[in-house]
Amino acid sequence: MIEVKHITKKYGDTLAVNDVSFKIRNGKIYGLLGPNGAGKSTTMNIIAGCISATSGSVNINGYDVFENPLEAKSLIGYLPEQPPLYNEMTPSEYLEFVAEAKNVPYEKIYRQVRQVMELTGIYSMKDRLIKNLSKGYKQRVGIAQAMLGNPEIIILDEPTVGLDPKQIIEIRELIKKLGESKTVIVSSHILAEISAVCDHVIIISQGKVVADDEIKALEAEISPFDKLHLSIKGDVKGIREVLDRFENIQSINIYASKTPGVIELTLSVTKEKDIRDDIFFAMAERRYAVITMEKEDTSLESVFLSLTSETKGNPKLYRQRKKKKKTTDDSFSDNTGENDAGNTESVPEIPTEENDNQNNGIDDGKNSADNTDDKENN
Repeated sequence: MIEVKHITKKYGDTLAVNDVSFKIRNGKIYGLLGPNGAGKSTTMNIIAGCISATSGSVNINGYDVFENPLEAKSLIGYLPEQPPLYNEMTPSEYLEFVAEAKNVPYEKIYRQVRQVMELTGIYSMKDRLIKNLSKGYKQRVGIAQAMLGNPEIIILDEPTVGLDPKQIIEIRELIKKLGESKTVIVSSHILAEISAVCDHVIIISQGKVVADDEIKALEAEISPFDKLHLSIKGDVKGIREVLDRFENIQSINIYASKTPGVIELTLSVTKEKDIRDDIFFAMAERRYAVITMEKEDTSLESVFLSLTSETKGNPKLYRQRKKKKKTTDDSFSDNTGENDAGNTESVPEIPTEENDNQNNGIDDGKNSADNTDDKENN
């Protein structure tokens, strides 16, 4: 587990990271999300021990990164935003060099290098110069070097920047595969990246943590309701009578439609049950034709925009925001009821890790008596 406690980093008068604290638990893929310049890469570099913090501490499985750097760093595989590659080497040469630098025992180097190349899909490119590889393959070489030494934690800083769509999909699949046996931390400012691969997200804005939770929990916190957009052929009064039977519907907004005889509505619906089928058949009983019905889920994008916009110029901790929200939910429900009543009559405008090593897919050589022979034969 990684425990980050009150880390602050200053560059002169510039405060890059401001009192950041969070925990990374084993066995999950974490996303570190934030706008450009939010402090993500600085936080990653501090966790990896590449730079020191002005204050605060980082503890990795009981080792302080600053007081016990060798022990702590041996648990981490790190890929910075710019992969640390030597262009005049081949992937095979480079990975053997990195394995030696990581103190991988000599008799295990060949087998580990081959395994990480196979896992990252670069074995076919092992004898090409790195400078002649595509950006996608260079990124894979970078991920392979992070995997050497069989670390428990893999940290990837902006792993898909500059890649084409096909390469992005391939790297995402590789990250998911790593997450089956490792703790993975992915830094990105791309929302789709985090949504596609991560179980848990930490959002940083202006050097402060503004959210730290599972994606679904964040979505529910920002908005406890989904929205349903409907177009129904019928009369306003009858449609309202049908919808008023559903306890899951928290608010109803009715709009005028450009199509004669059609009513357009937006419903705020609680997340615990999908009532679309129930609405459809209830309307059919009254012979009201449901022309369209579209569900709008709360997305990570809306969570991100809400939190980063609220903290602009004056960052607030997520736990403070949650406390505030709990005091306003009841009044929200009451106000909704009043607004619904007002919507009945009027129509507003249209709003324009020996077992662990096997599980990790990387052989540490303990079970391979022929390890040295393999190297000599190859």
